[in-house]
Amino acid sequence: MAYFWIKTAHLVFVMAWMGGVFYLPRILVNIAEAGNEPAVRARLVLMGRRLYRFGHMMFGLAFAFGLVLWLGYKVFPGFPTMVGHGAGWLHAKLALVVLMLAHFTVAGRWLKGVDAGRTLPSSKALRWFNELPVLLLVAIVFLVLAKPF
Repeated sequence: MAYFWIKTAHLVFVMAWMGGVFYLPRILVNIAEAGNEPAVRARLVLMGRRLYRFGHMMFGLAFAFGLVLWLGYKVFPGFPTMVGHGAGWLHAKLALVVLMLAHFTVAGRWLKGVDAGRTLPSSKALRWFNELPVLLLVAIVFLVLAKPF
């Protein structure tokens, strides 16, 4: 039963992190389109900073519970294992999660750059940047459900 509670917590924190992954680039688009309206930009930057901090906390919790799912068999007797033959999908999934984290980190650095007075890429480029996590998420979900290798 502990396995299902840990898996539930992992999924909930992943979903919370994904909210930040999807919305932070959208805030960057809005900042890029706000022009020279300082009140609007300040509000968006504040929202972005809070979302970025929240996203990092949710990722940390998802990572911790994911680690227990991955290696829990070493600690809990009778805990299912994902290690061994046929777990290539897990390595591919983890590689895609690392790409997703890199995407989130880049968005956070751009947000910090706005605070420092640097310019953002164009709103069109940011809109394309906003779509990358969707593709990664589709691939991750496929790997988790199908376990093709």
